[in-house]
Amino acid sequence: MSVHPSSGPLFTVPLGASVHELPQRPGPFFGIMPAGPRVTIRDLAAAKTAHVTWPMITAYDALTARVFDEAGIPVILVGDSAAMVVYGYDSTIPVTVDELLPLVRGVSRGATRSLIVGDLPFGSYQASPAQALDTAARFMKEGGAHAVKVEGGASVLPQVEAMVAAGIPVMGHLGLTPQSVNQFGGYRVQGRGEAGQVLVNDAKALEAAGAFAIVLEVVPADLAREVTAALSIPTIGIGAGAECDAQVLVWQDLAGLTPGRPAKFVRQYANLTGVLTDAVSAWGADVVSGAYPSEENSYS
Repeated sequence: MSVHPSSGPLFTVPLGASVHELPQRPGPFFGIMPAGPRVTIRDLAAAKTAHVTWPMITAYDALTARVFDEAGIPVILVGDSAAMVVYGYDSTIPVTVDELLPLVRGVSRGATRSLIVGDLPFGSYQASPAQALDTAARFMKEGGAHAVKVEGGASVLPQVEAMVAAGIPVMGHLGLTPQSVNQFGGYRVQGRGEAGQVLVNDAKALEAAGAFAIVLEVVPADLAREVTAALSIPTIGIGAGAECDAQVLVWQDLAGLTPGRPAKFVRQYANLTGVLTDAVSAWGADVVSGAYPSEENSYS
């Protein structure tokens, strides 16, 4: 998942509003009615049947996971985008299993109702079905994930089949797959022309292999609509138009923390960079002036 989706606002949060002041939502987990205390892949399948569109968001720590969980986000992705937003790499490629697992653990502890999906990083599943199964098992056993995500189509079908056969829910990822950015020659729209039919075929093959959902990243909206109609499993769009079954964003993109110009498909719902800058600047000035700590911040 790159740091680069939404077709429109789910709700607008007034600056400084508490969770109790948020506008009414269309029901638990944005219309998804879980059969149990936590959202499952069966609930997501039922949402597609009921034509309920739902949000998925990234998280990398317990505190933000708790906020998103309490806001009713049904699916939280611990994305390999942590490579950039947590570890400061320039792409998703360098991040390792050992770097991601602590983040998955934190998110799984912070969220008590959302479905947690762990992104398998580059080099941790491509070699063989056995490697994929070993890595996915670590994400489930050590990280507490409820599902994993892999990038690619025909090349990863044996891996998907092996993980699903072992009881591990697998989310696919097609289109702009950031782990292949060097092969693509940059972050470019995928699936135009004849490549569109290849993507459709890969999506159908992933569904046949047992994937429970597929992320479609930076593909033409018409192609995403075709794939969504062709599958019985949910599609999750990021730069794929408004007619996917769900949408996903990197939370720092949504909240205005990611530096630089946002990608075309990103809509910023807050400016946390400005909020944090103002807060830290005000605190620093109070330290210098002696206004902080005051008597009320001190112990007798």
